[in-house]
Amino acid sequence: MLELKYLREHGDEVRAALAKKKFSVDVDEFFRLDDERRSRTAAFESARAALKAASDCLIPMDRSSKEFADRTAQLRSESERVKKLENVLREIEAAWERSYLSLPNIPHESVPVGKTEADNVVVDSWGDPSSVSPYAVAHYDIPWISKFLDFQRGAKVAGAGFPFYVGPMAQLVRALIRFFIDCAEEHGYEEFLPPIFVNSASATATGQLPDKDGMMYESPVDGLYAIPTAEVPVTNFFRDEILDEKQLPIKRCAHTPCFRREAGSWGKDVRGLNRLHQFDKVELVKWTRPDQSFGELESLRRDAEDILRRLEIPYRVLSICSGDIGFPHAKQYDLEVWAGGQKRWLEVSSCSNFTDFQARRANIRFRPGGNGKPEPVHTLNGSGLAVPRVLAAMVENNVMEDGAVAVPKALYRYLKFDRIGA
Repeated sequence: MLELKYLREHGDEVRAALAKKKFSVDVDEFFRLDDERRSRTAAFESARAALKAASDCLIPMDRSSKEFADRTAQLRSESERVKKLENVLREIEAAWERSYLSLPNIPHESVPVGKTEADNVVVDSWGDPSSVSPYAVAHYDIPWISKFLDFQRGAKVAGAGFPFYVGPMAQLVRALIRFFIDCAEEHGYEEFLPPIFVNSASATATGQLPDKDGMMYESPVDGLYAIPTAEVPVTNFFRDEILDEKQLPIKRCAHTPCFRREAGSWGKDVRGLNRLHQFDKVELVKWTRPDQSFGELESLRRDAEDILRRLEIPYRVLSICSGDIGFPHAKQYDLEVWAGGQKRWLEVSSCSNFTDFQARRANIRFRPGGNGKPEPVHTLNGSGLAVPRVLAAMVENNVMEDGAVAVPKALYRYLKFDRIGA
């Protein structure tokens, strides 16, 4: 969440900054509720203090006297009034909190201003898309693909977007995951194995709630959500804690299955591995000092890029514009790989700095200088990487003349074969 003091003192700046993002929020309603909350709180506290003072006056009085009876009756009436004030205050506070949580993070000044994904800016690239196999074909059109990547039976068992990976394809997925984790550890990330369900407090802390409520699978009976990304449980590892400044930056990685309803998705973008409801991903997460977070974002991005270079997949880096950037994001880079069969770019990673937005919601702080007043850390994360689209591009770009797919050399040590298919 945004710092309350900053919100109150820089209302016009906040309005202008949030207007650049795609989220429809009523900042004026927040300020109205904020003013009412403060006035209602003052009225309640004043009435409660007066009631306590009047109650204290009864202590020395003769309980059998008429004055005591009259004062007691007055106190009952005043007590009812205080309860009503408290109930109204609770309602206002609930509305205030909902409004406060609906405010997205402010985009960093370096974020390009724009309205849609068409305004995202390519800031870097690696590899030549024209250098991929001349026999490249969309992975879902490869003649033998259904033998090892079974969407039909997956749909029968669970529904669209839940494929079976069979035999060598399952081994290839496992190899990619091990490779991603090994790369992350080389870059200094410690591995986590987190829960794949989280409670609403955790989802709220990272900004999935209320923003992406309809995108998550939920178990209402248990009050739990299946994670859309390991970012949620891993970031919440330090919720309500004060970190030692000497620990920062803290770097963690985690492999988990991820679950997304992908409501509203349709068309060619959902074919094959392009958009699944369940997929595997390795997530990279950082907790940093505020003055280091944007430098750490650049190194996070390089860590994710290094994986793609080792797999020899052409990619480009987009700086996401203000109108396309995520709800809790202050700055966001997307890494897109070239899928030679589909002849299009596929996003495989988002590397983001959330500044203190998630940390305030999660109450994750550190003590500057070791004994200073606690202040929020900055949190960052990035995919390192998501399996399905990396797999799609890797398969398409490495189709050989005989129709089989060559395995990238980086994966040889994890597999007993160097080709798959025909």
